Amino acid sequence: MSNSADSPEGPARRTSVWAVRGLTAAVFALAGLIFVTSANTAKGTNLRSDSSLLKLSDLIRERSEKNAELNDSAASVRAQIGALAQRDDGSTEAEDAKLKALEQAAGTTKITGDSVSVTLDDAPPDATANPGYPEPQPNDLVIHQQDLQAVVNALWQGGARGIQVMDQRLISTSAVRCVGNTLILQGRVYSPPYKVTAVGDPGKLKQALNSSTAIQNYLLYVKAYGLGWKVDEDEAVTLPGYSGTVDLHYAQPVE
Repeated sequence: MSNSADSPEGPARRTSVWAVRGLTAAVFALAGLIFVTSANTAKGTNLRSDSSLLKLSDLIRERSEKNAELNDSAASVRAQIGALAQRDDGSTEAEDAKLKALEQAAGTTKITGDSVSVTLDDAPPDATANPGYPEPQPNDLVIHQQDLQAVVNALWQGGARGIQVMDQRLISTSAVRCVGNTLILQGRVYSPPYKVTAVGDPGKLKQALNSSTAIQNYLLYVKAYGLGWKVDEDEAVTLPGYSGTVDLHYAQPVE
């Protein structure tokens, strides 16, 4: 006659019970550790709704607005300095005329004249390929840095006396850069549509746009997927002077 301890099922069953108890204890210990860690991280706040955890886009927008305020402040101070220098300097009329010409060439003073403006925009959110074209990839539906740069380059090539992108005047050190689907220009961030305005001979400016190989390539995407493209001719447009810093941070002037 045999008892339960001698049967094959006895030791196996007892081992299973101890394993379940041990696993249960481990699960509770892990849950407690997660709870304590979460509490220490949150510091008593809601991790999902804590307003201090700003999104990167919010941070970029905040910095962009701050840069705009600083640019306005710098422009005001620079205007005051210019007025004082003009009042107190002992230069001749010829020297003043030369300085004014250099300021116009540098883009630091406002300029007025006939102009051409170009507006580029992303394709509609529900854009599909027009007949005869392959279905678009995500990159086919947004404005790229090369598209904006192609417009700027063509307008300079067409003899533009001054160019403004969005609300900022371009100078020789300006860099048109896109990150994702946003434009970063001189410390400020912009979203499409992007408007580029150039003062100069409208006929020559539009001819330069039509002659650009890079723009012709962009216009293929306009036709295929509905990217935005609009060219307007305006009269008596005034572009503001560049108001930011003109110091070189990385490049060094040639001696």
